[in-house]
Amino acid sequence: MLLVWKGSVLPKLLPQLLLLLLWSVAVVVFKDAIFHYNLHLNPAPFTLFGIALALFLGFRNNASYDRFWEGRKLWGSLLNTSRALARQAITLVDDPDDPTTPTTRAEPAAATSRTLFINQAIALAYTLKHQLRKTDGTADLARLLPPATAARIGAARFPAAAVIKEMGIWTQQARRQNRLDSVRQSAIDTNLNELATIVGGCERISNTPLPYSYSVLIHRTVYIYCFLLPLGLLDSLGWMVPPIVVFIAYTYTALEAIADELEEPFGMAPNDLALDTMCRSIENALLEMDDRPLRSDPPPAATDRWFLT
Repeated sequence: MLLVWKGSVLPKLLPQLLLLLLWSVAVVVFKDAIFHYNLHLNPAPFTLFGIALALFLGFRNNASYDRFWEGRKLWGSLLNTSRALARQAITLVDDPDDPTTPTTRAEPAAATSRTLFINQAIALAYTLKHQLRKTDGTADLARLLPPATAARIGAARFPAAAVIKEMGIWTQQARRQNRLDSVRQSAIDTNLNELATIVGGCERISNTPLPYSYSVLIHRTVYIYCFLLPLGLLDSLGWMVPPIVVFIAYTYTALEAIADELEEPFGMAPNDLALDTMCRSIENALLEMDDRPLRSDPPPAATDRWFLT
């Protein structure tokens, strides 16, 4: 773990730590001038202030991790609810291709097939991922949905909610064709409402960052503390000031950097949620329930074994 580079926040902190190292070396080199002009500081306040700063950083990290963990729970609920809907579509809705199934045939059978509904559930996961990451989901929509539906959802401002609407329309059509009674329709609608709650929870996390002024305060305080620290340790540590100061600064700045990454759990940083992998897991889970071949993906490269995007 001491030698791990990928996945660590150290690479992004190297410029700041290098600057602090040079500053600490300069403080030691000009030690006599600093003492002559009485610019050195008493180390006692740094001890007390360091404890308070650690508590603030701990609170910041807890707030960020709460957002990260809530996002993970929401995506876990998405998998569970999608499975429940796939099971309901398979076991509660009569198959329109079965000649014994009573139906009005008001809509084409392809428009109300179970495969379409399950594909819509899969498309929801991918659409939500692209919506949260602000990426283009056209390819996934075209792969899973009819062209007209894919175009309609792709043009929506909130595409994940549009997918849930299409699933509701599918349920309504099944009810109109007498393949689904009102009790079963209500059970499916309950899970569709749960999907809407999950999407809303993800949107809330994505659209509501931690207060900017609070983040700026922590950031400024950390760097002011770290750049004043060499003046407080100069009298007692001498040439040990640069490595000790850099180590302390790495601890504080790394905690702040980790909090920044976890604050937005749906991004594409190394420590963000593995939404690509979660979408593939949801897709394969639903394909298996529908007795279709699973989506095969090449195994990750050995150098990327710590990453799930």
